Amino acid sequence: MMLSQKHISQDYRQFMSQKTVTQVIIRLADNEDLKQITEFIQPFIDERKLLPRTIDELEHLINTLYVAEVNGDIVGCAALEIYSKKLAEVRSLAVSSQIQGLGVGRKLVSACVELAQQHDILEVMAVTSSEAFFKACGFDFTLPGEKKALFFQTQNND
Repeated sequence: MMLSQKHISQDYRQFMSQKTVTQVIIRLADNEDLKQITEFIQPFIDERKLLPRTIDELEHLINTLYVAEVNGDIVGCAALEIYSKKLAEVRSLAVSSQIQGLGVGRKLVSACVELAQQHDILEVMAVTSSEAFFKACGFDFTLPGEKKALFFQTQNND
């Protein structure tokens, strides 16, 4: 069962009243999760907080795609896209608005960073509109040697 923004189970309400994340399970996603993940991230896409992701794109990331669960409900997700031995990116990070601020996003990012460390990836980046969150997770703009990432937009995304 997937937790929607409108439907909150009794167990979830009890969890929220306790204000604890000890019941959150962070795990690698599997193919059975893909439909639920696409449904979960759709409101974030609609709000232009995430770029659209197809099931095929998520399937490509299945070995590096994490979900956060509370009582079997998906309440968050994040993926690590590995570009090379030098660089990977945390992407598609989304946490249900009802659970934001309780450390779930940080746990998802930590899982991605730990996976990058296991693969001996030199650097992990995040393209985000939540600068303060990623800085709190240890990310910063300046890379070793005072390098900065710059982007050129080749298409208008309106």
